[in-house]
Amino acid sequence: MEPDTTPDSLAHAPGTARPVPEAEPELVRRWRSGGGELVELLSQVRERFGGVAAFRLGPAPTVLVTDPGAVQHVLARHPDRYVKRSHRARLLIGDGVLAATGAAWKSQRRLLQSQFTGPGMRRYEHRITGAARTTAVRWDGYARTGETFDVGREMRRFALDAIWRSLTGHPLDDGTERELDAVAAVATALPTLPADATDAHDAVAADLARIDTVARHAVEAARGGAAGPDGPGLLHVLTDAAAERPEYTDRLIRDEMVTLLVAGHETTATTLTWLYLLLDRHPAARGQALAGGEGSEQRRHAVQALVHETLRLYPSAWILPRHATEDDTLAGHTVEAGTDLLVCPYLTHRDPELWADPEHFEPRRFTAPDGRPVHPGAYFPFGIGPRACLGLRFALRESTVLLEHLLPVHTLAFSATPAKAVYGITVRPDGPTPATLVRPPA
Repeated sequence: MEPDTTPDSLAHAPGTARPVPEAEPELVRRWRSGGGELVELLSQVRERFGGVAAFRLGPAPTVLVTDPGAVQHVLARHPDRYVKRSHRARLLIGDGVLAATGAAWKSQRRLLQSQFTGPGMRRYEHRITGAARTTAVRWDGYARTGETFDVGREMRRFALDAIWRSLTGHPLDDGTERELDAVAAVATALPTLPADATDAHDAVAADLARIDTVARHAVEAARGGAAGPDGPGLLHVLTDAAAERPEYTDRLIRDEMVTLLVAGHETTATTLTWLYLLLDRHPAARGQALAGGEGSEQRRHAVQALVHETLRLYPSAWILPRHATEDDTLAGHTVEAGTDLLVCPYLTHRDPELWADPEHFEPRRFTAPDGRPVHPGAYFPFGIGPRACLGLRFALRESTVLLEHLLPVHTLAFSATPAKAVYGITVRPDGPTPATLVRPPA
């Protein structure tokens, strides 16, 4: 499908729009009877009906959006026509910036935005590096002893340390890490919780209480002026804001803190875990990434390409729900007000019309000229437009810094690898990832 470059004045011209093609009920019925993942249904809908297509799981159709022009139309050009509603993680993150909407979202995002731009990121660079060095020392110990460890847990440990240092100024200690296991536990449980809000809360109440206790102690320390060895952190930005902005209650500060914890470590940890699993299947990619030599720009770009290619295959947000607030024309199709849409980076990134050999792990497509599509709606692992992930630069820097510390020194040997992926809030490996460290090939 050609990108939607039609001016709005023409896009809304009467009589030019067509109904969105809709999958027949039999396709949905077969999917239901097979008990498959939602992504399997969405993949079949896209393959048979194109980059803007509808299907019915209830009385009203849901529109799937994978065409890059339509993606840009929904997320970047007209975010006020296609809005977020209640976020799936609201039980965990409350009214944090990820779940907020309208004027509250604009205000909260404006406060945090400066922390994740170029100048703001420099404030956290040494904290990310500190977390990477701690991980590197721990891996040196695994290499000496031959100990088997879980790669996914190691990646969560690193990413949680990096965001905790950035929030509080303190390295992550073992006790806090154990308590914050509750964050991952709730995030993993969210897709399977009861539909009733009270029942859902009761199912994870103990874990939520653990999270609230950690958050309360950290906020009290920040409010008391206690800065860690790395200096004031993001929590101090939030507590300082409360002095002038009454909406920053203790509850909202807690919600923003937990939002940053979730967004700042769960997605990065999952990406890094997938990356190491992909390197296990494609070991030559490691040598290609390191070919440029330590500290070289070539190596830096090659390591970044490893991350980008992993995010292409397993984007941080694999699906982005939106709701149409008014009638619109999308890629030549009529979308009525009240329609729910699912924008799906996972499928766009695997579209053979956009990407050569899309199922193959090939990091060089992000370093070679003309290696990737130029349309901004063809690659968007963190979203695009005003609601794109605030922590994009933070996450990419985390991943790159850790890989610069670990890749030249250690190679993983997995004793077992997950057979499939689980499609929840993130796309994560279905199962543990036990491995040992071996001497890298010369």
